[in-house]
Amino acid sequence: MADLDKQKIVKSVPQRGFFGHPKGLFTLFFTEFWERFSYYGMRAILVYYMYYEVSQGGLGMDESTALAIMSIYGSLVYMSGIIGGWLADRIFGASNAVFYGGIFIMLGHIALAIPGSISLFFISMVLIVLGTGLLKPNVSSVVGELYSEDDERRDAGFSIFYMGINLGGFIAPLVVGTIGMDYNFHLGFSIAAVGMFLGLIIFIYTKKKNLGLAGTLIASPLSPAERKKVFLTVGIGAVLLAVVVAITIPLGLLTFNSFITVVGILGILIPTLYFIVMFRSPRTTSVERSRLIAYIPMFIAAIMFWAIQEQGSTILANYADKRTQLDFAGLHISPAWFQSLNPLFIIILAPMFAWLWMKLGKRQPTIPRKFALGLLFAGLSFLVILLPAYFGGEHSLVNPLWLVLSYLIVVLGELCLSPVGLSATTKLAPAAFSAQTMSLWFLSNAAAQAINAQIVRFYSPANEMAYFGVIGGAAILLGILLFAFSSKIQGYMKGIK
Repeated sequence: MADLDKQKIVKSVPQRGFFGHPKGLFTLFFTEFWERFSYYGMRAILVYYMYYEVSQGGLGMDESTALAIMSIYGSLVYMSGIIGGWLADRIFGASNAVFYGGIFIMLGHIALAIPGSISLFFISMVLIVLGTGLLKPNVSSVVGELYSEDDERRDAGFSIFYMGINLGGFIAPLVVGTIGMDYNFHLGFSIAAVGMFLGLIIFIYTKKKNLGLAGTLIASPLSPAERKKVFLTVGIGAVLLAVVVAITIPLGLLTFNSFITVVGILGILIPTLYFIVMFRSPRTTSVERSRLIAYIPMFIAAIMFWAIQEQGSTILANYADKRTQLDFAGLHISPAWFQSLNPLFIIILAPMFAWLWMKLGKRQPTIPRKFALGLLFAGLSFLVILLPAYFGGEHSLVNPLWLVLSYLIVVLGELCLSPVGLSATTKLAPAAFSAQTMSLWFLSNAAAQAINAQIVRFYSPANEMAYFGVIGGAAILLGILLFAFSSKIQGYMKGIK
Protein backbone atom coordinates (compact mmCIF):
# COMPACT_ATOMS: atom_id res chain seq x y z
CA MET A 1 0.00 0.00 0.00
CA ALA A 2 1.32 3.44 -0.88
CA ASP A 3 2.42 5.73 1.95
CA LEU A 4 -0.22 8.35 1.10
CA ASP A 5 -2.97 5.70 1.23
CA LYS A 6 -1.72 4.58 4.65
CA GLN A 7 -1.76 8.18 5.79
CA LYS A 8 -5.45 8.49 4.83
CA ILE A 9 -6.24 5.42 6.94
CA VAL A 10 -4.33 6.90 9.89
CA LYS A 11 -6.47 10.03 9.67
CA SER A 12 -9.80 8.25 9.09
CA VAL A 13 -10.54 7.30 12.71
CA PRO A 14 -10.98 10.30 15.07
CA GLN A 15 -9.03 9.92 18.33
CA ARG A 16 -9.66 11.59 21.68
CA GLY A 17 -7.57 11.73 24.81
CA PHE A 18 -5.97 15.18 25.29
CA PHE A 19 -8.63 17.86 25.97
CA GLY A 20 -10.90 16.06 23.51
CA HIS A 21 -8.13 15.83 20.92
CA PRO A 22 -5.89 12.94 19.73
CA LYS A 23 -3.45 11.59 22.35
CA GLY A 24 -0.58 12.44 20.05
CA LEU A 25 -1.23 16.11 20.73
CA PHE A 26 0.10 15.52 24.27
CA THR A 27 3.44 14.28 22.93
CA LEU A 28 3.80 17.10 20.42
CA PHE A 29 2.55 19.75 22.88
CA PHE A 30 5.26 18.97 25.45
CA THR A 31 8.02 18.29 22.93
CA GLU A 32 7.45 21.71 21.45
CA PHE A 33 7.03 23.25 24.92
CA TRP A 34 10.57 22.29 25.92
CA GLU A 35 12.06 23.07 22.51
CA ARG A 36 10.57 26.58 22.67
CA PHE A 37 11.75 26.92 26.29
CA SER A 38 15.29 26.29 25.12
CA TYR A 39 15.05 28.51 22.02
CA TYR A 40 13.27 31.49 23.59
CA GLY A 41 15.41 31.29 26.70
CA MET A 42 18.52 31.54 24.54
CA ARG A 43 16.96 34.29 22.41
CA ALA A 44 15.96 36.38 25.42
CA ILE A 45 19.61 37.01 26.33
CA LEU A 46 21.46 36.45 23.04
CA VAL A 47 21.30 40.02 21.68
CA TYR A 48 22.51 41.39 25.02
CA TYR A 49 25.29 38.76 25.11
CA MET A 50 26.43 40.00 21.70
CA TYR A 51 26.57 43.75 22.39
CA TYR A 52 27.36 43.88 26.12
CA GLU A 53 31.00 44.65 26.86
CA VAL A 54 33.45 41.82 27.55
CA SER A 55 33.77 43.14 31.10
CA GLN A 56 30.03 42.47 31.50
CA GLY A 57 30.37 38.91 30.19
CA GLY A 58 29.38 39.71 26.60
CA LEU A 59 31.15 39.61 23.24
CA GLY A 60 31.45 43.40 22.88
CA MET A 61 29.98 43.66 19.35
CA ASP A 62 28.75 46.88 17.80
CA GLU A 63 25.09 47.37 18.75
CA SER A 64 23.67 47.73 15.23
CA THR A 65 25.70 44.72 14.06
CA ALA A 66 24.34 42.65 16.94
CA LEU A 67 20.76 43.58 16.01
CA ALA A 68 21.37 42.64 12.36
CA ILE A 69 23.01 39.33 13.33
CA MET A 70 20.02 38.57 15.56
CA SER A 71 17.67 39.03 12.60
CA ILE A 72 19.90 36.96 10.30
CA TYR A 73 20.05 34.25 12.94
CA GLY A 74 16.26 34.14 13.08
CA SER A 75 16.04 34.15 9.29
CA LEU A 76 18.45 31.23 8.91
CA VAL A 77 16.65 29.28 11.67
CA TYR A 78 13.41 29.38 9.69
CA MET A 79 15.08 29.17 6.26
CA SER A 80 16.66 25.87 7.24
CA GLY A 81 13.16 24.49 7.66
CA ILE A 82 13.00 23.94 3.91
CA ILE A 83 15.85 21.42 4.29
CA GLY A 84 14.14 19.77 7.24
CA GLY A 85 10.87 19.49 5.34
CA TRP A 86 12.57 18.01 2.28
CA LEU A 87 14.46 15.45 4.38
CA ALA A 88 11.21 14.43 6.10
CA ASP A 89 9.29 14.12 2.81
CA ARG A 90 11.99 12.28 0.91
CA ILE A 91 14.34 10.41 3.30
CA PHE A 92 13.43 9.68 6.94
CA GLY A 93 9.98 11.04 7.82
CA ALA A 94 8.83 13.83 10.12
CA SER A 95 9.18 11.90 13.39
CA ASN A 96 12.87 11.15 12.86
CA ALA A 97 13.44 14.74 11.74
CA VAL A 98 12.03 15.97 15.07
CA PHE A 99 14.38 13.67 17.01
CA TYR A 100 17.54 14.55 15.05
CA GLY A 101 16.67 18.25 15.23
CA GLY A 102 16.38 18.12 19.01
CA ILE A 103 19.86 16.59 19.25
CA PHE A 104 21.40 19.39 17.16
CA ILE A 105 19.59 22.10 19.16
CA MET A 106 20.78 20.68 22.47
CA LEU A 107 24.38 20.56 21.21
CA GLY A 108 24.08 24.16 20.02
CA HIS A 109 23.04 25.37 23.46
CA ILE A 110 25.86 23.38 25.04
CA ALA A 111 28.31 25.19 22.71
CA LEU A 112 26.91 28.55 23.88
CA ALA A 113 27.29 27.46 27.50
CA ILE A 114 31.07 27.16 27.06
CA PRO A 115 32.55 30.62 27.82
CA GLY A 116 35.15 32.72 26.09
CA SER A 117 35.02 31.96 22.37
CA ILE A 118 33.49 33.78 19.41
CA SER A 119 34.14 30.61 17.39
CA LEU A 120 31.86 28.58 19.67
CA PHE A 121 29.22 31.29 19.27
CA PHE A 122 29.14 30.76 15.50
CA ILE A 123 29.33 26.96 15.86
CA SER A 124 26.29 27.12 18.14
CA MET A 125 24.46 29.21 15.54
CA VAL A 126 25.07 26.55 12.87
CA LEU A 127 23.90 23.71 15.15
CA ILE A 128 20.73 25.52 16.30
CA VAL A 129 19.91 26.64 12.76
CA LEU A 130 20.16 23.05 11.46
CA GLY A 131 18.35 21.57 14.45
CA THR A 132 15.43 23.99 14.36
CA GLY A 133 15.12 23.46 10.61
CA LEU A 134 14.64 19.75 11.23
CA LEU A 135 12.35 20.00 14.26
CA LYS A 136 10.19 23.09 13.88
CA PRO A 137 8.28 22.48 10.61
CA ASN A 138 8.01 18.74 11.09
CA VAL A 139 6.53 18.76 14.58
CA SER A 140 3.78 21.04 13.23
CA SER A 141 3.33 18.78 10.22
CA VAL A 142 2.76 15.79 12.51
CA VAL A 143 0.06 17.78 14.34
CA GLY A 144 -1.71 18.12 10.99
CA GLU A 145 -1.49 14.34 10.46
CA LEU A 146 -3.51 13.76 13.63
CA TYR A 147 -6.65 15.20 12.00
CA SER A 148 -8.60 14.49 8.82
CA GLU A 149 -9.19 17.40 6.41
CA ASP A 150 -12.84 17.76 7.48
CA ASP A 151 -12.21 17.44 11.24
CA GLU A 152 -13.57 20.65 12.78
CA ARG A 153 -11.20 20.22 15.76
CA ARG A 154 -8.19 20.99 13.56
CA ASP A 155 -8.02 24.79 14.10
CA ALA A 156 -8.69 24.36 17.83
CA GLY A 157 -6.01 21.65 18.00
CA PHE A 158 -3.44 23.94 16.43
CA SER A 159 -4.44 26.67 18.89
CA ILE A 160 -3.84 24.29 21.82
CA PHE A 161 -0.52 23.25 20.28
CA TYR A 162 0.34 26.92 19.82
CA MET A 163 -0.38 27.50 23.50
CA GLY A 164 2.19 24.82 24.34
CA ILE A 165 4.75 26.69 22.27
CA ASN A 166 4.02 29.84 24.20
CA LEU A 167 4.01 28.26 27.66
CA GLY A 168 7.66 27.41 27.01
CA GLY A 169 8.24 30.84 25.53
CA PHE A 170 6.71 32.55 28.58
CA ILE A 171 8.68 30.70 31.26
CA ALA A 172 12.03 30.76 29.45
CA PRO A 173 12.87 34.51 29.57
CA LEU A 174 11.90 34.64 33.27
CA VAL A 175 14.19 31.73 34.14
CA VAL A 176 16.98 31.87 31.56
CA GLY A 177 16.74 35.67 31.27
CA THR A 178 17.07 36.26 35.01
CA ILE A 179 19.98 33.85 35.45
CA GLY A 180 21.71 34.98 32.25
CA MET A 181 21.40 38.72 32.91
CA ASP A 182 21.85 38.75 36.70
CA TYR A 183 24.44 35.98 37.11
CA ASN A 184 26.12 34.61 34.00
CA PHE A 185 25.17 34.41 30.32
CA HIS A 186 26.69 30.95 29.92
CA LEU A 187 24.80 29.52 32.89
CA GLY A 188 21.62 30.76 31.23
CA PHE A 189 22.53 29.02 27.97
CA SER A 190 23.21 25.76 29.85
CA ILE A 191 19.66 25.85 31.27
CA ALA A 192 18.38 26.19 27.70
CA ALA A 193 20.30 22.99 26.82
CA VAL A 194 18.63 21.14 29.71
CA GLY A 195 15.24 22.25 28.40
CA MET A 196 15.84 20.67 25.00
CA PHE A 197 17.07 17.48 26.68
CA LEU A 198 13.76 17.20 28.58
CA GLY A 199 11.84 17.69 25.33
CA LEU A 200 13.74 14.82 23.73
CA ILE A 201 13.02 12.51 26.67
CA ILE A 202 9.28 13.18 26.44
CA PHE A 203 9.25 12.63 22.68
CA ILE A 204 11.22 9.36 22.81
CA TYR A 205 9.17 7.75 25.59
CA THR A 206 5.64 8.69 24.42
CA LYS A 207 5.74 8.79 20.61
CA LYS A 208 5.17 5.05 19.99
CA LYS A 209 2.07 4.89 22.20
CA ASN A 210 0.56 8.27 21.29
CA LEU A 211 1.56 8.98 17.69
CA GLY A 212 1.33 5.57 16.06
CA LEU A 213 2.14 5.93 12.37
CA ALA A 214 1.82 9.73 12.38
CA GLY A 215 5.13 11.23 11.30
CA THR A 216 6.64 7.92 10.18
CA LEU A 217 5.28 7.85 6.64
CA ILE A 218 7.50 9.25 3.89
CA ALA A 219 5.36 11.19 1.41
CA SER A 220 7.66 10.86 -1.60
CA PRO A 221 10.65 8.61 -0.84
CA LEU A 222 13.81 8.80 -2.94
CA SER A 223 14.65 5.84 -5.14
CA PRO A 224 18.12 4.31 -4.61
CA ALA A 225 19.37 6.07 -7.76
CA GLU A 226 17.93 9.42 -6.62
CA ARG A 227 19.42 8.99 -3.15
CA LYS A 228 22.90 8.39 -4.60
CA LYS A 229 22.58 11.46 -6.83
CA VAL A 230 21.41 13.65 -3.95
CA PHE A 231 24.25 12.61 -1.64
CA LEU A 232 26.78 13.26 -4.40
CA THR A 233 25.31 16.70 -5.13
CA VAL A 234 25.26 17.66 -1.44
CA GLY A 235 28.86 16.53 -1.00
CA ILE A 236 30.08 18.53 -3.99
CA GLY A 237 28.06 21.56 -2.86
CA ALA A 238 29.55 21.42 0.65
CA VAL A 239 33.09 21.29 -0.74
CA LEU A 240 32.44 24.20 -3.12
CA LEU A 241 30.90 26.26 -0.31
CA ALA A 242 33.92 25.63 1.93
CA VAL A 243 36.26 26.71 -0.89
CA VAL A 244 34.28 29.89 -1.56
CA VAL A 245 34.27 30.81 2.15
CA ALA A 246 38.00 30.07 2.48
CA ILE A 247 38.77 32.38 -0.46
CA THR A 248 36.35 35.26 0.14
CA ILE A 249 36.98 35.85 3.85
CA PRO A 250 40.74 36.60 3.52
CA LEU A 251 40.02 38.83 0.50
CA GLY A 252 37.50 40.82 2.52
CA LEU A 253 34.64 39.94 0.15
CA LEU A 254 32.65 37.97 2.74
CA THR A 255 31.92 40.32 5.64
CA PHE A 256 29.02 40.66 8.06
CA ASN A 257 27.42 43.26 5.79
CA SER A 258 27.81 41.24 2.59
CA PHE A 259 26.55 38.11 4.35
CA ILE A 260 23.49 40.00 5.59
CA THR A 261 22.81 41.15 2.02
CA VAL A 262 23.14 37.60 0.66
CA VAL A 263 20.74 36.21 3.28
CA GLY A 264 18.30 39.03 2.50
CA ILE A 265 18.27 38.02 -1.16
CA LEU A 266 17.91 34.32 -0.31
CA GLY A 267 15.04 35.08 2.07
CA ILE A 268 12.96 36.28 -0.90
CA LEU A 269 14.43 34.06 -3.63
CA ILE A 270 14.05 30.67 -1.93
CA PRO A 271 10.28 30.84 -1.23
CA THR A 272 9.72 32.26 -4.72
CA LEU A 273 11.54 29.32 -6.30
CA TYR A 274 9.72 26.90 -4.04
CA PHE A 275 6.31 28.18 -5.14
CA ILE A 276 7.41 27.76 -8.77
CA VAL A 277 8.70 24.19 -8.24
CA MET A 278 5.53 23.03 -6.47
CA PHE A 279 3.25 24.78 -8.97
CA ARG A 280 4.98 23.22 -11.99
CA SER A 281 5.46 19.75 -10.49
CA PRO A 282 3.57 16.93 -12.29
CA ARG A 283 2.73 15.60 -8.82
CA THR A 284 0.63 18.72 -8.13
CA THR A 285 -2.99 18.49 -9.31
CA SER A 286 -4.97 21.36 -10.89
CA VAL A 287 -6.97 21.83 -7.68
CA GLU A 288 -3.74 21.98 -5.66
CA ARG A 289 -2.32 24.58 -8.08
CA SER A 290 -5.35 26.78 -7.52
CA ARG A 291 -4.87 26.48 -3.76
CA LEU A 292 -1.20 27.48 -4.14
CA ILE A 293 -2.30 30.65 -5.96
CA ALA A 294 -4.61 31.44 -3.03
CA TYR A 295 -1.71 30.83 -0.63
CA ILE A 296 0.57 33.45 -2.22
CA PRO A 297 -1.17 36.66 -0.96
CA MET A 298 -1.49 35.13 2.50
CA PHE A 299 2.21 34.25 2.43
CA ILE A 300 3.05 37.88 1.58
CA ALA A 301 0.80 39.05 4.42
CA ALA A 302 2.59 36.67 6.79
CA ILE A 303 5.96 38.18 5.80
CA MET A 304 4.69 41.66 6.67
CA PHE A 305 3.27 40.43 9.97
CA TRP A 306 6.42 38.61 11.07
CA ALA A 307 8.57 41.58 10.05
CA ILE A 308 6.84 43.46 12.87
CA GLN A 309 6.36 40.65 15.38
CA GLU A 310 9.97 39.42 15.22
CA GLN A 311 11.33 42.86 16.05
CA GLY A 312 10.30 42.04 19.59
CA SER A 313 13.67 40.27 19.94
CA THR A 314 15.70 42.98 18.19
CA ILE A 315 14.43 46.57 18.11
CA LEU A 316 12.00 46.24 21.01
CA ALA A 317 14.57 44.26 23.03
CA ASN A 318 17.01 47.11 22.52
CA TYR A 319 14.19 49.58 23.28
CA ALA A 320 13.56 47.76 26.56
CA ASP A 321 17.25 47.93 27.46
CA LYS A 322 18.02 51.52 26.43
CA ARG A 323 14.75 53.51 26.28
CA THR A 324 12.57 52.00 29.01
CA GLN A 325 12.28 52.91 32.69
CA LEU A 326 13.33 49.61 34.29
CA ASP A 327 12.78 50.66 37.91
CA PHE A 328 9.00 50.70 38.06
CA ALA A 329 6.51 50.38 40.93
CA GLY A 330 9.29 49.43 43.36
CA LEU A 331 10.54 46.63 41.13
CA HIS A 332 13.66 46.42 38.99
CA ILE A 333 12.67 44.89 35.65
CA SER A 334 15.15 42.87 33.62
CA PRO A 335 14.96 43.86 29.94
CA ALA A 336 14.86 40.13 29.11
CA TRP A 337 11.52 39.80 30.92
CA PHE A 338 9.72 41.73 28.18
CA GLN A 339 10.31 38.70 25.94
CA SER A 340 7.77 36.87 28.12
CA LEU A 341 4.97 39.31 27.30
CA ASN A 342 4.17 37.92 23.86
CA PRO A 343 3.76 34.29 25.02
CA LEU A 344 2.02 35.37 28.24
CA PHE A 345 -0.71 37.15 26.30
CA ILE A 346 -1.03 34.18 23.95
CA ILE A 347 -1.46 31.82 26.91
CA ILE A 348 -4.26 34.03 28.23
CA LEU A 349 -5.96 34.74 24.92
CA ALA A 350 -5.38 31.56 22.85
CA PRO A 351 -8.12 29.54 24.64
CA MET A 352 -10.52 32.44 24.06
CA PHE A 353 -9.71 32.51 20.35
CA ALA A 354 -9.97 28.70 20.11
CA TRP A 355 -13.37 28.86 21.80
CA LEU A 356 -14.43 31.73 19.55
CA TRP A 357 -13.60 29.88 16.31
CA MET A 358 -15.39 26.76 17.59
CA LYS A 359 -18.41 28.80 18.72
CA LEU A 360 -18.71 30.66 15.42
CA GLY A 361 -18.23 27.45 13.41
CA LYS A 362 -19.16 28.16 9.79
CA ARG A 363 -19.86 31.82 10.65
CA GLN A 364 -16.24 32.59 11.58
CA PRO A 365 -14.17 34.88 9.30
CA THR A 366 -12.57 33.22 6.30
CA ILE A 367 -8.86 32.43 6.40
CA PRO A 368 -7.87 35.47 4.24
CA ARG A 369 -9.91 37.79 6.49
CA LYS A 370 -8.24 36.40 9.61
CA PHE A 371 -4.89 37.20 7.96
CA ALA A 372 -6.10 40.73 7.21
CA LEU A 373 -7.09 41.23 10.85
CA GLY A 374 -3.64 40.00 11.90
CA LEU A 375 -1.96 42.64 9.74
CA LEU A 376 -4.18 45.44 11.04
CA PHE A 377 -3.31 44.62 14.65
CA ALA A 378 0.42 44.31 13.84
CA GLY A 379 0.48 47.74 12.22
CA LEU A 380 -1.38 49.27 15.15
CA SER A 381 1.18 47.82 17.61
CA PHE A 382 3.93 49.83 15.90
CA LEU A 383 1.85 53.00 15.77
CA VAL A 384 1.33 52.69 19.54
CA ILE A 385 5.06 52.44 20.32
CA LEU A 386 5.88 55.65 18.44
CA LEU A 387 3.62 57.69 20.75
CA PRO A 388 6.05 57.89 23.74
CA ALA A 389 8.64 59.69 21.60
CA TYR A 390 5.93 62.03 20.33
CA PHE A 391 4.81 62.95 23.84
CA GLY A 392 8.09 62.78 25.77
CA GLY A 393 10.91 63.17 23.24
CA GLU A 394 13.69 60.84 22.16
CA HIS A 395 15.84 61.19 25.29
CA SER A 396 13.28 60.44 28.01
CA LEU A 397 12.89 56.99 29.55
CA VAL A 398 9.58 55.43 28.56
CA ASN A 399 6.98 53.98 30.91
CA PRO A 400 7.17 50.17 30.46
CA LEU A 401 3.39 49.98 30.04
CA TRP A 402 3.80 51.35 26.50
CA LEU A 403 5.82 48.25 25.62
CA VAL A 404 3.26 46.05 27.35
CA LEU A 405 0.47 47.58 25.26
CA SER A 406 2.42 47.16 22.02
CA TYR A 407 3.08 43.47 22.74
CA LEU A 408 -0.60 42.93 23.63
CA ILE A 409 -1.85 44.40 20.36
CA VAL A 410 0.53 42.40 18.18
CA VAL A 411 -0.54 39.22 20.02
CA LEU A 412 -4.15 39.87 18.99
CA GLY A 413 -2.89 39.88 15.41
CA GLU A 414 -0.76 36.80 15.96
CA LEU A 415 -3.72 34.77 17.20
CA CYS A 416 -5.67 35.77 14.09
CA LEU A 417 -2.83 34.80 11.75
CA SER A 418 -0.30 32.33 13.11
CA PRO A 419 -2.25 29.25 14.34
CA VAL A 420 -4.68 29.79 11.47
CA GLY A 421 -1.72 29.95 9.07
CA LEU A 422 -0.37 26.64 10.38
CA SER A 423 -3.75 25.01 9.90
CA ALA A 424 -4.32 26.57 6.47
CA THR A 425 -0.91 25.38 5.31
CA THR A 426 -1.74 21.76 6.11
CA LYS A 427 -5.07 22.17 4.27
CA LEU A 428 -3.71 23.90 1.16
CA ALA A 429 -0.52 21.83 0.83
CA PRO A 430 -0.14 19.61 -2.25
CA ALA A 431 -0.15 15.98 -1.02
CA ALA A 432 3.32 15.28 -2.45
CA PHE A 433 4.80 18.31 -0.67
CA SER A 434 3.08 18.11 2.72
CA ALA A 435 6.09 18.58 5.04
CA GLN A 436 7.83 20.89 2.57
CA THR A 437 4.79 23.18 2.40
CA MET A 438 4.91 23.49 6.18
CA SER A 439 8.55 24.49 5.74
CA LEU A 440 7.39 27.05 3.18
CA TRP A 441 5.10 28.55 5.83
CA PHE A 442 8.08 29.06 8.12
CA LEU A 443 9.95 30.66 5.22
CA SER A 444 7.55 33.60 5.60
CA ASN A 445 9.24 34.22 8.94
CA ALA A 446 12.68 33.69 7.38
CA ALA A 447 11.91 36.24 4.65
CA ALA A 448 10.62 38.70 7.24
CA GLN A 449 13.74 38.49 9.38
CA ALA A 450 16.01 38.64 6.34
CA ILE A 451 14.29 41.93 5.46
CA ASN A 452 14.56 43.05 9.09
CA ALA A 453 18.33 42.53 8.99
CA GLN A 454 18.48 45.22 6.32
CA ILE A 455 16.18 47.72 8.04
CA VAL A 456 17.07 47.40 11.75
CA ARG A 457 20.31 49.27 11.04
CA PHE A 458 18.24 52.37 10.22
CA TYR A 459 16.69 52.48 13.68
CA SER A 460 17.83 55.03 16.24
CA PRO A 461 16.06 57.00 18.99
CA ALA A 462 16.33 60.08 16.77
CA ASN A 463 14.21 58.58 13.97
CA GLU A 464 12.13 56.04 15.86
CA MET A 465 8.84 57.83 15.12
CA ALA A 466 9.43 57.59 11.36
CA TYR A 467 10.71 54.02 11.70
CA PHE A 468 7.68 52.71 13.60
CA GLY A 469 5.24 54.88 11.62
CA VAL A 470 6.31 53.79 8.12
CA ILE A 471 6.41 50.06 8.96
CA GLY A 472 3.16 50.14 10.94
CA GLY A 473 1.36 52.15 8.25
CA ALA A 474 2.51 49.73 5.52
CA ALA A 475 1.08 46.77 7.48
CA ILE A 476 -2.29 48.45 7.92
CA LEU A 477 -2.48 49.32 4.21
CA LEU A 478 -1.65 45.74 3.21
CA GLY A 479 -4.26 44.43 5.66
CA ILE A 480 -6.95 46.60 4.09
CA LEU A 481 -6.02 45.37 0.59
CA LEU A 482 -6.11 41.72 1.71
CA PHE A 483 -9.54 42.20 3.27
CA ALA A 484 -10.83 43.78 0.05
CA PHE A 485 -9.70 40.80 -2.08
CA SER A 486 -10.52 38.08 0.47
CA SER A 487 -13.54 36.75 -1.44
CA LYS A 488 -11.49 36.36 -4.61
CA ILE A 489 -8.74 34.53 -2.70
CA GLN A 490 -11.34 32.27 -1.07
CA GLY A 491 -12.56 31.21 -4.52
CA TYR A 492 -9.09 29.93 -5.44
CA MET A 493 -9.01 27.78 -2.27
CA LYS A 494 -11.42 25.28 -3.90
CA GLY A 495 -13.59 24.40 -0.92
CA ILE A 496 -11.02 24.85 1.86
CA LYS A 497 -12.45 27.02 4.63
